[in-house]
Amino acid sequence: MIGAAVRRVEDGRFLTGSGRFVADLSFPGELHCAIVRSPHAHARLRAIDIGGALGAGAAAVLTGRDMQADGVGPMSARWRVRMPEGPPMAEPLRWAMARETVRHVGEPVAAVFAESRLLAEDAAEQVVVDYEVLEPVKDEICFTWTRGDRSAVEQALAQAPRKVEIELVNNRLCGAAIETRGAISTGDALYCGTQTPHHIRRFVCEELGIDEGKLRVVSRDVGGGFGYKGKHYPEETLVVWAARRLRRPVKWIAGRNESFVSDTQGRDHVTRATLALDDQGTFLALHVRTRANVGAYVSTFGAAIPGPIYSALLAGLYRTPAVFVEVSGVFSNTVPTDAYRGAGRPEACYVLERLADKAALELGLDRAEIRRRNLIPRKAMPYKTPVGPTYDCGDFPKVFDRALRVGEYETFEKRRNISKQKGKLRGIGLACYIESSGVAPSRLAGMMGARGGFYEVAQVRVAADGSVTAYLGTHNHGQGHATSFAQILGARLGVAMERISIVEGDTAAVAAGTGTFGSRSIAVGGSALYFACEKIISKGRKIAAHLLEAADADVEFAGGEFRVGGTDRRIGFAQVAHAAYVPHNYPLQALEPGLDESAFYDPGNFAFSNGVHVCEVEVDPQTGQAAIARYCAVDDIGTVINPMIVAGQLHGGLAQGIGQALFERTAYDAETCQLLSASFMDYALPRASDLPYFHGETDESQPCTHNPLGAKGCGEAGAIAAPAAVVGALLDALAPLGVTDLEMPATPHRVWQAIMRARGESKA
Repeated sequence: MIGAAVRRVEDGRFLTGSGRFVADLSFPGELHCAIVRSPHAHARLRAIDIGGALGAGAAAVLTGRDMQADGVGPMSARWRVRMPEGPPMAEPLRWAMARETVRHVGEPVAAVFAESRLLAEDAAEQVVVDYEVLEPVKDEICFTWTRGDRSAVEQALAQAPRKVEIELVNNRLCGAAIETRGAISTGDALYCGTQTPHHIRRFVCEELGIDEGKLRVVSRDVGGGFGYKGKHYPEETLVVWAARRLRRPVKWIAGRNESFVSDTQGRDHVTRATLALDDQGTFLALHVRTRANVGAYVSTFGAAIPGPIYSALLAGLYRTPAVFVEVSGVFSNTVPTDAYRGAGRPEACYVLERLADKAALELGLDRAEIRRRNLIPRKAMPYKTPVGPTYDCGDFPKVFDRALRVGEYETFEKRRNISKQKGKLRGIGLACYIESSGVAPSRLAGMMGARGGFYEVAQVRVAADGSVTAYLGTHNHGQGHATSFAQILGARLGVAMERISIVEGDTAAVAAGTGTFGSRSIAVGGSALYFACEKIISKGRKIAAHLLEAADADVEFAGGEFRVGGTDRRIGFAQVAHAAYVPHNYPLQALEPGLDESAFYDPGNFAFSNGVHVCEVEVDPQTGQAAIARYCAVDDIGTVINPMIVAGQLHGGLAQGIGQALFERTAYDAETCQLLSASFMDYALPRASDLPYFHGETDESQPCTHNPLGAKGCGEAGAIAAPAAVVGALLDALAPLGVTDLEMPATPHRVWQAIMRARGESKA
């Protein structure tokens, strides 16, 4: 079953309207919640007048002062970054509703409850808040983080015959999932669209001072997560607290504008990087200095993304002997930043690939050749990078050469000439990437400031009829877990997929778990599932040995049957399951009845997905309009469980990566920190017509060496590589006009402006 393109079993109910999203849920007697949010980026709360809202039909209006009176504690980051010899990370107090000061447009100030959503929204407009507007804060230090050998890099830079420097911006993004966030609470349960139910339970219970066993968190179907729905938000604590205080269920569903001003945002780096080379283009040293905007507060993983995670990938696929990275996390009066698909890895890839392109240009080398000269060879594996991580496996040159063949790199000039005859400029771009899949192990995360574990949990419960239900701490929000996990179970236990059920997203059903983010579901969750299956097989072997009157050591398991080696004596998996629950002929003194096993899995290392993407663009020099003409990708994601699901994941990541390169930008006014892109009229997402046919291949020749499935991760690959590949192609197309730099997103207006500037400079 592993490797088969099985159709997703969960799609039937979605296509027939049977999905159960947060907005679909309701409870008798529920109150609807509308949140009053700050219109100012930075202000002091003088007073809040709720009389008008109560007069307009609100059942209740609650504020931060009410939460304070009930002893509700502050929100806190789950990754507190600090250097061993440096100051602790600054972490301003953040409350589910502001108490004295608001620090970004959209911060909750009051919550209005009414019998309907429209009534609550109307009443919320009658809440009058007296603000003392304050000046926005800019570049206040949250943390500093360094990696690598500073002295070795400085020495190499001083002695290197060639140096290349680049400054670039990695634009801030919104997640913009099709389903906005929402939360419903009955007081003892919280239903919300989260990627991490067990984490959310812990956060909310800590803030409310209640035992985790007294709150159930359920996340059923989720219409897109992309990392930002795996973080803790004020509304989750707010609705649980309000439901307990008002003794009625409380429901809140975000409007789209609310999402723009309250969902965590991603990226937002300003980087200066210097690469030292010899005259042949060999990389000698790399120095990266990045200012990362964390926003108004430190979100759940808000400091970890630009700190430990981003900095760990700045070796890329290249043999650079010395690397030193300096990251300054800074506060601003904007929405907090946190994980967004790729989470630190796209930013690292963008720095390295832009540097490689500029180095090739300045040294007069082909862009593919300079990369080829610096790729880490397969024989060097395992390879310890200068910034810490050790790559366990990978054949980077093989993947690179295959991508060039698939992308028809050698014949590109023919296509460029055809475009030229049509009055268009054509360019080709390359992006080599590495990804640390899994966000694990816990030991390393703890050393870098994490305040939680990154293991995964799986329970396999076999019924008396031989059917199987698996309970996992991961979460499905579009990844096809019900199919892929069933394939793993079916392959290991020999059970037909239609007899397998997968349960996720419910803390009452699954005892513990970390959730789904960072391409960890198969590599970490699938491995936990595998080891739970091994426990099932081990116990099943003992039961079968008793039934077959053989020694445990003589019993083998394969293809859904237990066999006595060297004989024709065998018994099916379902018969063993029946015996486990109907113990008429069962060694009760030696073995408990039942066939139900759990496993925790905490990997010993990251799983390092990698790949090479080749993009071609056509640009109309009269308008600046760019279109992607071709896109080819070769990705090493280890063992592929379901190639059809993998293709879908890769395509989705590519769409979001292309969106960053060409369309998307979260824009704030530089002086007031007012959000200027708070609707889809101002924040442009790519449409189907903007995207090409993607040609993708996977290379399975280098499976992960430290998990039983050999799996790495695929969910973020496209988002990591695409921005660098697309911008590289654009700069190649515009090079004949003298354009040497472009800032993302490369909108038609920006491209046209770059052309006009280059023409003006050339005329001058």
